[in-house]
Amino acid sequence: MGAYGKHYLVKIIDAKEQMESKAVFETANRFHFLHSFALLAVPLARRPVLTGSLMAAGTILFSGPMYYRALTGDRTFIQVATCGGFCLIAAWLSLMF
Repeated sequence: MGAYGKHYLVKIIDAKEQMESKAVFETANRFHFLHSFALLAVPLARRPVLTGSLMAAGTILFSGPMYYRALTGDRTFIQVATCGGFCLIAAWLSLMF
């Protein structure tokens, strides 16, 4: 996704819109990358199915709408990203406890 974003976001003509889209895309890409690695620790959790489900759902629900917003400029699904963030918080809590 990182390489796709780099090449696609260059096509945006408006400099201000391009900077905002880059920032949103980089945030989504960072969360996607870090939580993909965090999934490797899921088998060590006390409840791996719960933790893994929350982590995967949170990554998809957070990064997906952020990627969509960065690539299209449409802010329709931003509330879904908030739900994804809550899933990620719950996943980290279930990993710790």
